Amino acid sequence: MAASNFRGLEATNRRETAVLVVAFMLLFGALGLGLDFAARDIAIVDGQLIGFPVLTIAALAFAGMQSIVSYYRGASLVLLSVHGRPLTPDTPKHEMVLDVINEMATAARMPAPKPFLIDDPSPNAFATGRDPAHSVICVTQGLVDQMDREELQGVIGHEMSHVADYDIRTMMMIAVMVGGIAMLSDFVYRWMFFGGFGARGRSSSDRDNQTAVLIWIAVIVLAAVAPIFSQLLAMAVSRQREYLADASSVEFTRNPRALLRALEHIAKIESPLQHGTAGTAHLFIVNPREGVREDDEGFFANLFSTHPPLGRRIARLQALLGAAGPTTLDAQAGADTSASS
Repeated sequence: MAASNFRGLEATNRRETAVLVVAFMLLFGALGLGLDFAARDIAIVDGQLIGFPVLTIAALAFAGMQSIVSYYRGASLVLLSVHGRPLTPDTPKHEMVLDVINEMATAARMPAPKPFLIDDPSPNAFATGRDPAHSVICVTQGLVDQMDREELQGVIGHEMSHVADYDIRTMMMIAVMVGGIAMLSDFVYRWMFFGGFGARGRSSSDRDNQTAVLIWIAVIVLAAVAPIFSQLLAMAVSRQREYLADASSVEFTRNPRALLRALEHIAKIESPLQHGTAGTAHLFIVNPREGVREDDEGFFANLFSTHPPLGRRIARLQALLGAAGPTTLDAQAGADTSASS
């Protein structure tokens, strides 16, 4: 991929990251405003809004701090949540992974990301960080054990694409801020249902009381919808980037069969990631959660999916390879084995 294209993707992702941060801060502010109404810090009296929005300001301050933390420390928080640890060349397999990361970094003309490992038998991987100079590629032990060098090149090339086009920054900040929205929404529910309706201010008319009740209902609905909305946002952003990363992997490896073989291998494995969470699922090369199938192509299946259908991704790679299906791929693999022997 040309450098100008990467610069364009970087600029686009910078804008999208800024828009996402603003959107999350608006959600935080709306939930904080609901807390102010519940606590009667502000109220509607004679048709006028009175009081001082203490909790709204506190929620916005929390959102601002979380944005800063997610930008500078988000990668560490993500690695902590999935129990990642530094990957060292303590075995031949681990040394091969490190070599492949360096190879793909050279192909992408970037500094090599820091390597991390998750001690989990499920084959998976993800990349995170705020920019290529502060990036991480994390693989599972299952990926290391089950993939050969060619398949590893395909997976690492895919993750290197996320690093190169700055997807990692957007996805990392979403992962951290989705968790913040869920936490604040839960706090709003607990506050409002367990003593949040204080008596520090009272409306002077039935109309004001009716307006206050409507606001409280709206806040309850918002507290329920906000985590779902933020999760759907994370899913939509993730799906948009997976096809491009697949294509870039082919460009970095110059071998469409590498990622194709890896995805076909992963498609046969139903073992979920032990530490996979809803907040980090969009980071991985395939959905790490149990019971989530990525093969459906209906509207609602795609709406609630963190990734494009795996079958569709495989079909696109088969088209690049010129293969008609898995049978052709297996025949080619057998021919390569015979030739090498």
